[in-house]
Amino acid sequence: MENTQHEQYEYARQRLKQKKRLYYHFVFFVLLSIFSIIINKLLGVYPETHWFLWVITILSFLFVLHFIRVFITDSFMNKNWERTQIDKLIAKQERKIEQLQKDLDQNNN
Repeated sequence: MENTQHEQYEYARQRLKQKKRLYYHFVFFVLLSIFSIIINKLLGVYPETHWFLWVITILSFLFVLHFIRVFITDSFMNKNWERTQIDKLIAKQERKIEQLQKDLDQNNN
């Protein structure tokens, strides 16, 4: 029982760490986007090219990938999903072993 509680605590701690990193990533995205716009527009570093749009696009893409990983992929492919998949594979292996044992017994008779 205590082991299960410890596993749940570790899973919750890990999820919290993932979400915290995502929030930091979002803050970084916003600050770098604003900084890029300021450099491009106010300081006049190649203002005719609007290169800040590329920076914002790339950062947006990376943020979306990170968001998908944290809230979509990791939310349903967690420890319970892993255990279920392992149990299915073990059951499948056991059925194959039983079938092989039956075949071997039939061949020996």
